[in-house]
Amino acid sequence: MIIKLKQDINASQHQSLASLINNLGYKPTYVNTQFGKYLVSIGKKEIDLRKIGFEAGVEDIFRVDDAYKLVSSQWKIGKTVIDLGDDVKLGGNDFQIMVGPCSIEGEEQIASTIAHMKLNGVKIMRGGVFKPRSSPYSFRGHGIDTLKIWSEMAKKEGIKIITEVMQVSQIEEMMPYVDIFQVGARNSQNFNLLDELGKVDKPVMLKRGISGTIEELLQSAEYIFSNGNEKILLCERGIRSYETAYRNTMDINAIAILKDKSHLPVIADPSHGIGVRRYVDKIALASVAAGADGVIMEVHECPEKAVSDGQQTLDYGESAKLIAQLSEIRKIVS
Repeated sequence: MIIKLKQDINASQHQSLASLINNLGYKPTYVNTQFGKYLVSIGKKEIDLRKIGFEAGVEDIFRVDDAYKLVSSQWKIGKTVIDLGDDVKLGGNDFQIMVGPCSIEGEEQIASTIAHMKLNGVKIMRGGVFKPRSSPYSFRGHGIDTLKIWSEMAKKEGIKIITEVMQVSQIEEMMPYVDIFQVGARNSQNFNLLDELGKVDKPVMLKRGISGTIEELLQSAEYIFSNGNEKILLCERGIRSYETAYRNTMDINAIAILKDKSHLPVIADPSHGIGVRRYVDKIALASVAAGADGVIMEVHECPEKAVSDGQQTLDYGESAKLIAQLSEIRKIVS
């Protein structure tokens, strides 16, 4: 169960409540986030919630059967909406498209991408400065100095940025320059990293692991929430399967399931989901029809010259067409 505490609960009330929960055979864990104070209580006995609900310091109490408690839809009324500022929101009735290259290559590319975005009404730019690659000989990003330049250019144009953080030591130096931290598929169960991202007041987009289940994704999100950060986005980006006709198997089912099981916004990544440029638009549209709160896709002025993932990257013409189509299908399903 989840016990939502009053903001003005005092130490004596907190101790009394924790003792009561222990005596009922439950183990309470205190969670303090940007938006609330909670006691997540784990136990097997059926109890009358009224025994707790009328205690001093308790605002509300919820029975949650899911193994993941705080990210579950069983307790929260309404969907989570993440506010990036400047009227850019994700979740609820707010849908966003994020575009940009797989890797940030330089200032000219940044300027070109921002111009494309502004022309098409897109407010969030994606791109990597630290890149996890299967081969150690592949391009692995230009690092923090490029992030600083990118951030400065984006802020001047009112553009938000999302980029991947790969290890705990990068969080502090990246903090001033990112609007959303991305946790990639390879790090989806890097619990040390998730713990630390739970301690920052900045949104985190958590990608599903390459072979991860839906429940494993939600449990990973629980690590972030339980450490104090409620600003979480879930991302379906395809899973590994036996099929060789495309890069990954985009699990459209997962989008609908995640929307049902969790109150968190769900983002679709069709670029990685299928990994074949000619099919990205179809998978993106299907994802929105399934209920996605946003789409993140790889876009490059000339994909054939991209330093990474060119085979799944749209050019500006393809991107503009798809952005318009996404807006239309969003009107139908919302």
